[in-house]
Amino acid sequence: MMDRQKWLEWTGVGTAILYSMLIALNIGAEFIGFLLLFLSAGLIGLWAYFGKHRGIMLLQVFYATAGLIGMFRWF
Repeated sequence: MMDRQKWLEWTGVGTAILYSMLIALNIGAEFIGFLLLFLSAGLIGLWAYFGKHRGIMLLQVFYATAGLIGMFRWF
């Protein structure tokens, strides 16, 4: 069974992959892509917090901010 930290890490990675593909494909799903970026940043940020990876956690704050800005601009 997958523990909490592995789940946060890999779910965050999966949502980041989906986000980047939606944005790169330019199919009009930018809002969903930025929502996935925000979700990914939150998941990976929690993983980084629990694992004491402070640099990665700080990076996720900026990714989450970019996701929020993207959602507001596309809405």
